[in-house]
Amino acid sequence: MTSIIEDLIARKIFNNRGEETIEVDVITTSGFGRASAPAGKSRGKAEVVYYPQGGVDQALKAIDDLVAPELAGLNSDFQEEIDNTLHEIDGTTNFKVIGGNTAFAVSLANAEAAANSHSLLLFQFLGGNTANVLPYPLGNTISGGQHTRGKAPDIQEYLALPHGAETFLEAAIANAQIHRKIGELLKKEDKLFSGGKSSEGAWIANIGNLEAFDVIAKACEEVGNELDFECGFGIDVAASSFWKEKEEKYIYQRERKKREAGEQLEFLLDLIEKYHLAYVEDPFHEEDFESFKELTKKAKNCLICGDDLFTTNNERLNYGIKLNAANAIIIKVNQIGTLTDALETIENAQRHGYTTVMSHRSGDTCDWHIAQLAVAFKCPIIKTGVVEGTRIAKINELVRIEHFLGNRAKMADLRIL
Repeated sequence: MTSIIEDLIARKIFNNRGEETIEVDVITTSGFGRASAPAGKSRGKAEVVYYPQGGVDQALKAIDDLVAPELAGLNSDFQEEIDNTLHEIDGTTNFKVIGGNTAFAVSLANAEAAANSHSLLLFQFLGGNTANVLPYPLGNTISGGQHTRGKAPDIQEYLALPHGAETFLEAAIANAQIHRKIGELLKKEDKLFSGGKSSEGAWIANIGNLEAFDVIAKACEEVGNELDFECGFGIDVAASSFWKEKEEKYIYQRERKKREAGEQLEFLLDLIEKYHLAYVEDPFHEEDFESFKELTKKAKNCLICGDDLFTTNNERLNYGIKLNAANAIIIKVNQIGTLTDALETIENAQRHGYTTVMSHRSGDTCDWHIAQLAVAFKCPIIKTGVVEGTRIAKINELVRIEHFLGNRAKMADLRIL
């Protein structure tokens, strides 16, 4: 059955931080799709422009005036054609005319409408019969850096990764228990701990970088022992946020320390070895491919992941591949604009042995599509929080997918760990 686009309807909604964002409906002759756009707090410089000048209001106008007339009459089944048309309408390399979030919401809503017209779930439509592998959930448990105000660790995220679980449901249960246990441990560490949480639902506490490592290490070990499988953990350093270019140093305000690139490298290698870290994201600033290369070479049994380094951009990934910088990549579709652009990066990364990590943004909506995309595009890890409503929307969707697949469902292979 063909699914010809009849109309696009766009509206302003809000993300979990109360910020304005865009939601788009794509209506076809035989299907319907709806998607909304998230927003990052710490963003890579190479990301597409979220919205044109004038913000969400101007984006809504761009859909009415520019996008809807051009897409009307096209077949939603042909995702690449839809996405190429969005690029042509915009005419810039970074979507500054219609906005990257506008392109993202239209692209995703179109894919959903096409799947709907064929009576398929999105992961089936995009991934076909081989889409039956569930990702491991990577969940933020302690927030620091730009995700907090006041006293907190410099490191932005302390992340649980229960890579020994045999099902997604088991892994999600483990993360929830780790999160709960960390809350109990923080109450002992910080007598004034009030149970505060960041926009991702991770705990905020007045503790130092290393104390946070000790807390998450203890929680993961205890939950791992209770559930009888390995619960690893890692960090998102978000190093660009405390790199000072003039001084050429990373400024750790909490520790009152300054580290040059070489000292940062040694610091991270020590942490990886001491805590058996499974995952380290953005350990250096976004242009330091050389340090990423050194850490990747020297770290053992650890995923070294680029987010700000790559920004889901295939050209930046190609440069990383050439240098052997990192061995994992964050995939945030709204960093690059469309599903077609993101898929190009994903397939390139997977061809070259990079672990692809489908990811939410800190300012997110209850849109659940990245759960479907993680399965469709065979991403072994999904970074999508542990608790908080917009995170639970994705986690519950993966629980549903696993239930739907039944005995066909299997967990991803994380060979490096």
